[in-house]
Amino acid sequence: MGDVLAGIHSTWEFEADSVLIRFERGIRTPKLFHVLGERRVPYEALSTVDLSPGGKRGTVVLRAEPREGADPLLEAAAGQLKDGSDPYRLVLPAERETLADYYATELRAVLGADADKPAEHHLVAAPPPPHSFKAYDGKASFDGSTVFFRWFWTGASSSKWKAGDQSFAVSELEDVEWRSPEFASGHLRVTPRGGRPPENGEPDKDPASVVFGIGYGLVHESLPFAASVLEAVRAADPADLPGASGSSRASRSGHSGGRADPADIAERIRHLGELREAGLVTDDEFAKKKADLLAEL
Repeated sequence: MGDVLAGIHSTWEFEADSVLIRFERGIRTPKLFHVLGERRVPYEALSTVDLSPGGKRGTVVLRAEPREGADPLLEAAAGQLKDGSDPYRLVLPAERETLADYYATELRAVLGADADKPAEHHLVAAPPPPHSFKAYDGKASFDGSTVFFRWFWTGASSSKWKAGDQSFAVSELEDVEWRSPEFASGHLRVTPRGGRPPENGEPDKDPASVVFGIGYGLVHESLPFAASVLEAVRAADPADLPGASGSSRASRSGHSGGRADPADIAERIRHLGELREAGLVTDDEFAKKKADLLAEL
């Protein structure tokens, strides 16, 4: 199409095989859009295009609906994004309704033959790694191949301290679960292949998850993280990675294979001692975990 349609918070540039969505960085623009910057969406990734009245008087909304499974960001969001943070909504002044209707018609004309079918693989790129953010009980980071959870002694449960810091290679994972921090009990959880869910199912006690809270795990930090991990998980083929089962055991036990920082080990042992004094860790559990930590040096 070769045209540009500028709206509130974003601009759509229509190209031969895709639409390039560029997001503004204004103070009123959702922070998620700041992180996304721009996204290229192939027309084959779309299922429908709609035009409807906007939520605010004097506006209309052009929205492109991606195919199921085409966009890791929306797959991770699982319907939890608020309208204002939906990257597929272009809000326009009502006087541009005729122009918006024209582009909606043009977009419908270029949708692929499989528009009504789920996508076989991701067609829209997730925000690239590295990523990191602070959750309530730990720091989560992703370097493109491995997810790391490092617990905070001020927020992590005794269950997580007993398990130790965690690392998960994407080849060992089968799914990522994101629950928005804008709702109750927000969290991010990774599911190891063949791994058993925690007995009580509570994210604050599950070493494969980090929990959110007020000011922790914000949408613009944790959702791009989840989408990036999900994209890597979907693309990974563990059958091509020899020794995956052995590395999986090492990852879930909290060992990354490198030498740990002695100061960090000393701090974690000190905190374990506090947990023992509080009656949250037995003497045997303390001795075993202390030995595991010392073995990392």
